[in-house]
Amino acid sequence: MKVLKFGGTSVGTSDRLKALIDLVVNEEPKLVVLSAMAGTTDSMVDITESLYQNKKKDATNIIDKLQKKYNKTIDELYASEEWKKKAIKMIDSHFAYIRSFTIKVFTKLQEKAILAQGELISTALFHYLLNEQNIDSALIPALNFMRIDKDGEPDYFYITENLNRELEKVKGTELIITQGYICRNAYGEIDNLKRGGSDYTASIIGSIIQSEEVQIWTDINGFRNNDPRYIDNTVVIRELSFDEAAELAYFGAKILHPTSILPCKEKNIPVRLKNTLEPDDPGTLITGKYFEQGIKAIAVKDGITAIKIKSTRMLLAYGFLRRVFEIFEIYKTSIDMITTSEIAVSITIDDPTYLNNVEKELGKFGIVEIEKGQSIICIVGDFLAERKGYAMKILEALKEIPIRMISYGGSWYNISVLIGTQHKKQALQALHDSLFNQKQIN
Repeated sequence: MKVLKFGGTSVGTSDRLKALIDLVVNEEPKLVVLSAMAGTTDSMVDITESLYQNKKKDATNIIDKLQKKYNKTIDELYASEEWKKKAIKMIDSHFAYIRSFTIKVFTKLQEKAILAQGELISTALFHYLLNEQNIDSALIPALNFMRIDKDGEPDYFYITENLNRELEKVKGTELIITQGYICRNAYGEIDNLKRGGSDYTASIIGSIIQSEEVQIWTDINGFRNNDPRYIDNTVVIRELSFDEAAELAYFGAKILHPTSILPCKEKNIPVRLKNTLEPDDPGTLITGKYFEQGIKAIAVKDGITAIKIKSTRMLLAYGFLRRVFEIFEIYKTSIDMITTSEIAVSITIDDPTYLNNVEKELGKFGIVEIEKGQSIICIVGDFLAERKGYAMKILEALKEIPIRMISYGGSWYNISVLIGTQHKKQALQALHDSLFNQKQIN
């Protein structure tokens, strides 16, 4: 059985939902994971923010606008009045539930319940559409089997037991639908897998049922060898290893959530990135294989802050770095890059939420310098054959760019440089011209 996940743009309109039928209805058994329709989760976030601020009129206006959008979708989606009425009744029920929060005190737990409505609605709409066309299918609720533990990590034992139980109920059905993103927490409350969580849902399910392939369907053909927002003539990378894909996802390639393919990597289940607008395109295949050595792609991550701690006490100081890292752990701030010298250590972070607290604590060790407005450019590939001089090629391409930090050797699959964001486009173009223009990846 294959697992197919469709993102918000893939289910964003009535036409897109109808087009899914041709993609999922064939002789192959499959489990389909759907996100909320495009824009829905953002609207739900706006609703919860208005409720937090006790702006109930604003929240009601957003709810009304969103419901009208769904009513229009329903009118376009179904051919028969029977299924239009069923869908309207379902929508009315969900939006009555959301409106109930405008007349009572709003809490954090209720926010998660509101955010879950988008996936519940999109899967119900698609299931109704299949029913209207007499296509045999089953809808299994993700809230019946998807759960995270107290640390926010998937509870694999619980998920395995309950997913298998749900699948047993619909045994013999070759098209099964469920929700991405949403889950319950260790206390049974509605929760979610954070942004990008639908990819994670598909990967978790694929790993548990030992799927032959997990497909992530979006509106682009797969990973490209550079950022098409800034560089022309980029090309799709047809094959990547799990490690290479993870590096690209973490350092800026938005097509895939950084942690989402980890369950598939652990079970060695292929992941394929596909485009709903060009379904015949093979996309990008991600597996445990390393298809060729050398440079595969470039990604960029913005919003980076560089932190330098200078201290003569660092010289041969046992445990200094441990104490530095403990500060970032206390404030739950992840580190992207790190370089050290005899008297200084430089670190980058992408989440400045606790920057002031971190800076204050680090100040106990020495002089702290903060530099905002930075970008990490990540060059990804299989660099095991160091003798080929890949690092030299990269640095030669960036000879006109002021480089703040370099990270090389921490991974076989990534060389990263930190530069000022104002130099980003120039650096991406220089790397593309040097590394790809003479030999494009097919």
